[in-house]
Amino acid sequence: MIRLRARVRVFTLAILLSAPAGAEEPESDPRAVALARSALEAMGGADAWSAAHYLHWNFRGRRVHDWDRTTGNVRIEAGNRLVLMNVRDGTGSAWEDGQEITDEAALGEALEQGHAWWVNDAYWLIMPYKMLDPGVVLRYAGPGELPDGRAAEIVTLTFDDDVGLTPRNRYEVWIAADTGLVEQWAYYRDRDDPEPRLTSPWSGWQRFGGILLSTDRGDDHDWEIAVADSVPAALFEQP
Repeated sequence: MIRLRARVRVFTLAILLSAPAGAEEPESDPRAVALARSALEAMGGADAWSAAHYLHWNFRGRRVHDWDRTTGNVRIEAGNRLVLMNVRDGTGSAWEDGQEITDEAALGEALEQGHAWWVNDAYWLIMPYKMLDPGVVLRYAGPGELPDGRAAEIVTLTFDDDVGLTPRNRYEVWIAADTGLVEQWAYYRDRDDPEPRLTSPWSGWQRFGGILLSTDRGDDHDWEIAVADSVPAALFEQP
């Protein structure tokens, strides 16, 4: 078992990223909810997403993640830092340059950093599956057009004030009319910002087990995605 060394804040988004999709907030627009539901079905559906047990991915060459969605255990490799923790209760262990971090304060900081990495990096991987989570407010923003000229519908995502690490964020997602998939997003650091900080594609959709995941954000990075039914127990227990 993972040794329990310290406890960090557990944020609502950790629960949201682990929970099955499908429970929309009543404040959301019905048309936006319908589009999000349609996108979920195009990616394989809620049952297939719930059955995706272990996820592995490489976040833009910076960090490698393994995530047990059933237990909340994660393994994060980030350069010379290794974090083994449970993102539901905030407990775990960490290593720096192969040496275990035993100082309580330093370990707490490492686990909090690991949790923040996981929240950010998992959202970049699976955001379209999380549009119907509790605390997410969906608004239909009208028809749009993808860079290649294909028609799309735009849905805006905002968050309740107690959701996640950055509840003031706002996202716009373009759901392609022909594929039904999210094929572009725009990120606003603050929901009231007039212009996005970035706009990038969600492309290169591929099947992994029973679900579809996007493998391209426009930067030619290999996400090294894998979805598995089983992994060695030591993956979440040993450096």
